[in-house]
Amino acid sequence: MFRKQLISFVMSFGLISILWSQSNQNDLNQKGKYVNRLANESSPYLLQHKDNPVDWYPWGDEAFQKAAEFDRPIFLSIGYSTCHWCHVMEHESFEDEEVAKLMNESFISIKVDREELPEIDHVYMSVCQAMTGRGGWPLTIIMTPQKEPFFAGTYFPKNGRFGRPGMMELLPSISEAWKNRRSELVQSANKINEYLQNSNKKELGNTLNETILKDTYTQFGNRYDKIHGGFGNQPKFPSPHNLIYLLRYHHMTGDKNALMMVEKTLQKMRMGGIFDHVGFGFHRYSTDKEWLVPHFEKMLYDQAMLTMAYTEAFQVTGNQEYKNTAKEILTYVQRDMTDSQGGFYSAEDADSEGEEGLFYLWTVDELKSILGDDDAKLMQRVFNLEPNGNFKDEATGQNTGRNIFHLKAPISNSKEAKKISAIREKLFKVREKRIHPIKDDKILTDWNGLIIAAFAKAGVAFQSDRLISVGEKSARFILKNLTDEKGRLKKRYRNGISGLDAHLDDYAFFVWGLLELYEATFDIHYLEKAIQLSEIMVVEFWNKSSGGFYLGSNKAEKLIVRSMTGYDGAIPSGNSVAAMNLLKLTRITGEVKWAEMADTTFKVFSNEMERASIGFTFMLTAHLFESDHPKEIVVVGPGNDPETQKSLARIKSEYNPSKVLLFKNIDNNKRKLSPLAKWTATQQTIDDKTTFYVCRDFACKMPTTDIEQAIKFIHE
Repeated sequence: MFRKQLISFVMSFGLISILWSQSNQNDLNQKGKYVNRLANESSPYLLQHKDNPVDWYPWGDEAFQKAAEFDRPIFLSIGYSTCHWCHVMEHESFEDEEVAKLMNESFISIKVDREELPEIDHVYMSVCQAMTGRGGWPLTIIMTPQKEPFFAGTYFPKNGRFGRPGMMELLPSISEAWKNRRSELVQSANKINEYLQNSNKKELGNTLNETILKDTYTQFGNRYDKIHGGFGNQPKFPSPHNLIYLLRYHHMTGDKNALMMVEKTLQKMRMGGIFDHVGFGFHRYSTDKEWLVPHFEKMLYDQAMLTMAYTEAFQVTGNQEYKNTAKEILTYVQRDMTDSQGGFYSAEDADSEGEEGLFYLWTVDELKSILGDDDAKLMQRVFNLEPNGNFKDEATGQNTGRNIFHLKAPISNSKEAKKISAIREKLFKVREKRIHPIKDDKILTDWNGLIIAAFAKAGVAFQSDRLISVGEKSARFILKNLTDEKGRLKKRYRNGISGLDAHLDDYAFFVWGLLELYEATFDIHYLEKAIQLSEIMVVEFWNKSSGGFYLGSNKAEKLIVRSMTGYDGAIPSGNSVAAMNLLKLTRITGEVKWAEMADTTFKVFSNEMERASIGFTFMLTAHLFESDHPKEIVVVGPGNDPETQKSLARIKSEYNPSKVLLFKNIDNNKRKLSPLAKWTATQQTIDDKTTFYVCRDFACKMPTTDIEQAIKFIHE
């Protein structure tokens, strides 16, 4: 109700409902003619705008001081380097001298990379959603020098069209209102502030009931697309954390329908155009319900979460196709998204040569010229390529003559599959010679935490030390380059320079990666760091009044509201992952304080989860961990004994998501487990043999030296 009143209130100012005139775009900007303050930034997104005639400022004190000094409103534009419509708005509006003149005369303009400053993005995206009922990027906010917003929107062309306002009309209208009707704008800003403050208040709800797990599963069942897999209509996002929830729900309950929904979705995505059949990896999302036409950008976090979903599906089913897909994703990440020092880059653009998807598309004639008629016909048949193309121009709806590779059915013929693999490699080499999409080569701590977890989980499931070592190299990179002298994390690294305040996601996601590495390698160092960073996270991010974690640190810049959210977007929320980490830390260390904080976090968000549980699936996955009778498994034995290592590998690779596995290496005299997990101090070998301790529901089975008996205890 309040949101509807707010939208109506803002609309009444006439800032949106004015007469928009039509005129042609006149691109006057010449690259290199202008250089603004963004030239000194590290963000690839900000650097993309350094040649705009707009007098851009980065987010910082200088911009707000200038706005106050000149008594001007702030024009805030938030986006990211691989955002297609951000590119479009830059070309149509920010590269245009007429638009820039209006912005420079009446506003102080600030550019923000949402991936570097997620708390700022979250606050002002909440504003946009409250004021307009929707959101997205580019995000456009106009606000006072005190950071109080009074207008919000997304993409604006130079001139209005199809009922959408244009910059040439919007900017003078707001400038006029700022000069002559400021009291109305201040009133709007006050209303928005009130809304933000109220919506961000958290009150402890009830303890989560296990019925919410089934209710969430039922909601997925109601939204499930029985023909194409996935949930809902279009566009379709992979949302792998939802699939992970259903896999674990299946594991706990034995519900076959939950597994069926996951399997069909994974299979349809792998066959669809959302998967890059030539170079591997997944595109951002599908614009249609068939998974055919993707939005072509590739994000590191999607690769990470999808790897984990396919890996867990392999562990549950033993289906080699899921294993192969996970390995293909990681092949792409290692080949195209990995820095030589071990960190992982953020994203690849959807556009190349000014056109979305061009890098990934093929004409039939092009294939014939590369492959010859016979092999081209094979690829045309298998990957459903059309002589006139199956990819249409987004603006005109006309066929482009180009094709997206996609499958209607898996390739089951092994001889044909081998031949297609050879052809794929040939096409990949040809494609490498094309002009590539821009790569966002900044290294983010949070997204690296996700991909570290993915490499560790895949390495364990596939018994690949090589994959685990890739994750370890990234972890070492983060600990060396993105940690300050006090052990606190930093946000971003690029071109040898690290900086920016870390956010909740950086701590939660990186700790997740470290915990996965500990269970993959049993290197005590990873567990020590996970505990240390969790302690810092509690000190700097914990909400002492209600519980739960704020998005920004208590040492960070103060915004108009200190945001706290548990809602999962494209990836799990920081609070969701933090809750899972805390529960695991209790099981590993025996310290109940971690579980108490997790339980409080559940209660903080329980009211919201009761209303819309499908938006909190990873937090419910953490709740499911605790509901599924989690087990603590301690193996005590010599680390250099092949039989011990064989037993550890067997226990590690079996799918049991509600377990923690510890190894007490009696050969290791330097780094001991017991100082971190005091409850393991008395656990020793029996008769000098490798010994297994299995505990569940705060009670332990008799220790055993028989691996088969230990497996039976684990399966009970």
